Amino acid sequence: MEETIHWPTTADFPDPATADHVTYNPTLAELREYSAHLETTTDYGAPSYVSDYRSRSAAQTANSVDDSFDDDDFEVFQRGIDWVSDPSNDVLCVDRVVGRHEDVSAVCRLYLPKEYGRIALAWAKLLEPAEGTTPDFVTVQLPDATDEPCIRVLPEAGITTVLGSDYTGEAKKSFLRLFMFRAKQAGGLGLHAGSKRVTLEAGDGYRDVGQLYLGLSGTGKSTLTSHGLWLDAPEGAEMLQDDVCALLPSGTVAGSEGGGLYIKTLGLGAAEQPELYGAATNESAVLENVSVAADGTVDFDDPAYGRNARAVIQRDCLASSAADIDLESVDQVFFITRNPLMPPIAKLDETQAAVAFMLGESVETSAGDPSRIGEPIRVVGTNPFIVGSQGDEGNRFRTLIDELDVDCFVINTGSVGTDDPVDVGVEETVAILEGVARGTVEWAYDEELGLTVPTDVPGIDIDRYVVAEHVENFADAHSALRDERKAYLAQFEHLDDDIVNSAY
Repeated sequence: MEETIHWPTTADFPDPATADHVTYNPTLAELREYSAHLETTTDYGAPSYVSDYRSRSAAQTANSVDDSFDDDDFEVFQRGIDWVSDPSNDVLCVDRVVGRHEDVSAVCRLYLPKEYGRIALAWAKLLEPAEGTTPDFVTVQLPDATDEPCIRVLPEAGITTVLGSDYTGEAKKSFLRLFMFRAKQAGGLGLHAGSKRVTLEAGDGYRDVGQLYLGLSGTGKSTLTSHGLWLDAPEGAEMLQDDVCALLPSGTVAGSEGGGLYIKTLGLGAAEQPELYGAATNESAVLENVSVAADGTVDFDDPAYGRNARAVIQRDCLASSAADIDLESVDQVFFITRNPLMPPIAKLDETQAAVAFMLGESVETSAGDPSRIGEPIRVVGTNPFIVGSQGDEGNRFRTLIDELDVDCFVINTGSVGTDDPVDVGVEETVAILEGVARGTVEWAYDEELGLTVPTDVPGIDIDRYVVAEHVENFADAHSALRDERKAYLAQFEHLDDDIVNSAY
């Protein structure tokens, strides 16, 4: 008779408040001191570190919901528990809270070797201090435990063990992955999305428009979410979240990170992104894999340590950042794409929106697979952290936006056309987003595309972006794309057939 594996729970870890070998919730200054031997100090006083691993080890990550676990997987978790429990180890433990909304917020506990205080420092600045001492989620990250990364997740138990990687993003996403899983359990949906509140004049007063932006890391999600749309006070736009949210059945979009943002810095410039640049060159920032000279000079244009250079920046350094992180209600959802066969923007019905959600079309970035940068890629929900049936996610997305009466759009922030392509610049994108928020865009159904597209957008010549005029043999190209999309959607178990058949 086979022996039953008793999978661990958060209660299997020792109480860090009473364990003498555990340094529990030190100050940020102390966390920085623990990794002083690894630090290069920038000329503005912020610490900078270089990690051995510089992106997530997605191929080496598995969870017990979607993957079959056995004794070897059990040993990964037991190894983490044994390491934390061993009084001969110098253990660092930090508690933070993810989210503020009572339906999905959770206390997070991170265990690390003390010498890797830099990981805890960066992660701790993203979230807010925890009020309780009983963790909902526990992650053990042991960078030196194995030669090759091995990441295992028990979603129901709230436990993640990271072996062999010293990348800060593994700690960050370990908790956000479980935050999104908790949202699903609450009847909502976790989204890899930025949230934004746009305030506009309306008659004798003002109205708020709640927006969500879905896109893979490095495709402009943070840039669009934090952009002020060049509105003049008392109108304006505020960023609530730039990475992970939870769309709840009530229509509220719960934020996750109340402390800071984990932004890509390669090419970051003061002229193009002044707010993000200012925050990344503030002494409160933490840089990772950024080129920093011995004298502290920072060069955001130099990919000396790869193209996934990062900075943890503080929300209070951003004028566009709201004090709150929860969006009271969502009105508009935007899917960011770079597909040249798509117009600058198209309006989607709820089923087409589910198609866009499932397609998750973008381009590969250094945050995912650095060896495939720039290649076309599809990731359901532009969310590589889904736990459970992806088809069910698409069905639930459609149900939620239908019940909440949310308008959905796909926006192309790249170029339109494959022959004599036309770039969609920042000015054009901002004009489109402002027009959609104000409701001043005029729309018509395009028979060739099978989508509703703008016929007039205040401030730009939208006629320059007719897709068929910039693609040779457009009908054939679009037909092939539609058939290929339909075949792609058909692979998802549980996805409703009418969503599959609505591929555009």
